[in-house]
This record gives sequence, C-alpha cells and structure tokens, in this order.
Amino acid sequence: MDRFGLGPFGIVDYDGPETIRLRKYATGTHVLLEEIGVETGATPKEVVWTKNTARLYRFRRAEGGGGIRRAVPILLIYGFVLKPYILDLVPGNSLVEYLVQEGFDVYLLDFGISGPADAGLSLEDLVLDYIPGAVRRVRETSGAAEVSLFGQSQGGTLSAMYASLFPDGPLRNLVLLSAPTEFAPRNPGPLGLWTLASRNSGAFFDPAIVPRLWGNLPTDIASQLINLAAGWQATGVSVAARPIGRGCSAYDVALRQARGLAERDVAMRSWLAVSKWVDDAAPFPGETFRQWVGGLYQRDELVKGRVELRGTKVNLSNIGCAVLNVSGRWDYVVPPSQTEAITALACGPDHESVCLDAGHVGMLVGPAARGSLWPRVREWLVPRSERHRRDRR
Repeated sequence: MDRFGLGPFGIVDYDGPETIRLRKYATGTHVLLEEIGVETGATPKEVVWTKNTARLYRFRRAEGGGGIRRAVPILLIYGFVLKPYILDLVPGNSLVEYLVQEGFDVYLLDFGISGPADAGLSLEDLVLDYIPGAVRRVRETSGAAEVSLFGQSQGGTLSAMYASLFPDGPLRNLVLLSAPTEFAPRNPGPLGLWTLASRNSGAFFDPAIVPRLWGNLPTDIASQLINLAAGWQATGVSVAARPIGRGCSAYDVALRQARGLAERDVAMRSWLAVSKWVDDAAPFPGETFRQWVGGLYQRDELVKGRVELRGTKVNLSNIGCAVLNVSGRWDYVVPPSQTEAITALACGPDHESVCLDAGHVGMLVGPAARGSLWPRVREWLVPRSERHRRDRR
C-alpha cells in the first residue's frame, strides 16, 4: 500500500478516520493547522437550491475549459456528521475536481449544520423531500432528463433508499461508495466484528433518548473541544519555542519549511486538509439518529425490507438502474460485509461490485483514489452517461 511519500504526514491507502486522527496528534499536525491552515472545498461552485439548512451546489468548469460534456449529470450525496468537503478536499486531490475535468456536470447536496429546529429531521424527510427536491433541481438546471446519483457512506444508504422508492424515476445510474445496507451481517469479518455489539445494543441503549434529552446528538462538541485544546497547545508551543526579543527560533524555521511544503506539495496540503476534516463534525439530527441506530443498526431493518417511509416499504430489490457498488477491503467504518447486499438484491441486469485495497478515507483521498477509484468510476459512468437511455430490462 502506497502513501504520498511524506512519512507520517502522508495519507495511506488503508487510512480511516481513526488512523488519520491518531497520526494527526502523534505528529503535532493539530499544532501546524493552527499556525498555517489549509483551504478546502476550493472547486468553484454556486448554490442552485436550498431547503432549510441544506444547500445544493453546482460546480463550475474552469474558465475557458472545453472538452466533452457528458449528457447525464452527477448528484453527490454525503452524510450528516462530518463535512462533505472530503469530496472536494484540495486542488489536485479532489473527486469533484476530477469529475468536472472529465466533462461531468457535478452537483453536491450538503445537508448543512443541524440546529435545534432540525431535531425532528427524519429519514422520511431526507429520502422523500430533500433528495427528490435536489434531483428535480439538477434536472431543471442541467436540462437533462436523467441523473446519476453518487452516494458516499451515510449518503449512499440514503441514495439506495431513494433508488428503491423511485424505480421508475429519473435515475440512470447509482454509484455507492462505502454505503452500508446490511448493518448486522451474519459474517461481519474481522473489520466488522464491532457490529456484533451494535446489533445487541438495544438491550441497554434506547436511541430515542437522544432526541428526548438533547434534540440533536452534539457530535460537534467533541470537535469544538479538540480544536480549542489544539489552539491552546499551539499558543503554548509558540510562546515557549520563540525567544523573547529579536531573532528567529528553530520553531519559526520549521514552520516556514512546513508552510513552504504545503504551498508546493499537494500531498502535504492533502494531509493537512484531511486532518482538519476528521475533527470537523456537525450535530447528528436527533430523529434521524433514533431511526439510524434503532432501525438500521440494532434491528437491521433495511436489508430485511422492514423500513417504512410514510407508508411505503423500502425494498432494495426494486432498484433497477445501473449500480456500481464500491467497498474497501481495509474499511472498518463500513466493512465490505455491510455493503454486499445491494449488489445481490438490485433487480437490474447492470450491476457491478468492486472491492478496493483501501480504507474508508484512503479510497477517497489517498493514493488509491487517483490510481484506482476515480478512473474506475469514470470508466463505468462514461458509457452509461450517453444521451440515449439504455433499456434496463
């Protein structure tokens, strides 16, 4: 497995959130972030639709950019805890930038930062209101009859639900990346052993306590405390390392070197950006948390066809569009065993499953991203993004 050639400051293919976080603090990257910062989500974009805190962005091609234009636009769906700029990390290491350069009309649905008024936001709202509203706006803005839906992690689960509920809708292609659909697999594999605890947690934890006590699950509090502590530590290191009066300390020299490396090396910028992202959380909507943990993790209702949204059962076997289902062999956040059901259940003739030699984060922004994932997605989408719709039967 490769890394970006920066030793502990590089993203590794098998990286997940916890391995990034471990190296972030072990190497003092949290101090560097306080001193030099990094710009994320830099691909030019505009808001084309809003709903409460949610924003639908359309990404723009570079000025004067020519080349082929794909007929079917892509709508990216992310989750609702960590921020979606992982999909547009930094220039030179961005899935969004890559897809735009390859001629796709790319959109991103960002659910935003949930406030007290969003505590009642439910799976019904997300799947039956937010995603259909975004799809309609994508079609209106692009002029396309159909859309490719690209869901990552939680966003992939929501996308699969949408695809199953609207089998005759305007969905041409469904790309799922680390998207759990079977939350309590019988054979979870070594990376999924933690699901044994989650499926049995109903005996001692009722997720309904979250909306009752807090409204939203305050997952952002830990991030705020971590970032506050990092700021204090950076200030302390700066004061201790810099001499009083004139003169340049070894600390200043090291900072200049790190800043220079970040300015000229996309690998260093990527490391700083992903280290920022891993502790940049938003509150988890309370009602969605109750349904997600109780219905999906504890009772595994999605794969069993028992999830019901406003009176309609979510049956994954109704998915008839083309499906590309991608998992990571080293992904312990969403192990491959949690993703396999969608390929087995989808009823259309065109579905493919790919397991990359990568982890939850590494497959998105590590060496495996540009070397494996992005080209694979492009090669799969291009023939399925022609103007004339293919027969699904």
